[in-house]
Amino acid sequence: MAIIDFRCSELFDMNESIAARLFDGIEYPWQVLPLIEKFILELGPKLPADKFDKRGDNIWIANSAKIFDSAYIAGPCIIDEDAELRQCAFIRGKAIVGKGCVVGNSCELKNVVLFNKCEVPHYNYVGDSVLGFHAHMGAGSITSNIKSDRTNVVIHDGNESLPTGLRKMGAMLGDYVEVGCNSVLNPGSVIGRHSNIYPLSMVRGCVPAEHIYKNKTEIVMKKQ
Repeated sequence: MAIIDFRCSELFDMNESIAARLFDGIEYPWQVLPLIEKFILELGPKLPADKFDKRGDNIWIANSAKIFDSAYIAGPCIIDEDAELRQCAFIRGKAIVGKGCVVGNSCELKNVVLFNKCEVPHYNYVGDSVLGFHAHMGAGSITSNIKSDRTNVVIHDGNESLPTGLRKMGAMLGDYVEVGCNSVLNPGSVIGRHSNIYPLSMVRGCVPAEHIYKNKTEIVMKKQ
């Protein structure tokens, strides 16, 4: 595998996000992170008034979405149809939550795109990240989005490196990725489609599609 295999077209089904146009002309998914806020502010006013309600400052919520009273939402933000924000969910702004997504108890989102049917259900932090269609974060798993030395994030895949130019970047999860409970996805983690991360993992760099991450020295292809 090479970093080229982690382009947007290799990770995501663009038919499964209200934010598909955000990715137009974008090669790698982390390149959308500085563009999310502007995209929301442009798309929000164009959303159909019979399906979306504008609430507060640049917050658009689908009428069919289920928002618990204790959830906190800061704009700009779009919550798509049939999404569910459960008790004490915390949306810090610059978030696009797709159709049928679940943002659960005490979960925090910031500067993210969640594709449709994505689940962030229990005590998760997802910041400066993109999560693909049907991606799932196990309880307590988080995306770490800034390095301890505060330098820019670099994507690493074997002997290859690709600077992002970003000081903050969490993780890019392809469609159907499963992240085990209490795992930490370090800054610049990129997980290919249909891959699984074992619980309690500390992930750095790239994990190819259709693989199982057991530890940093044991990343195995799924049995066909």
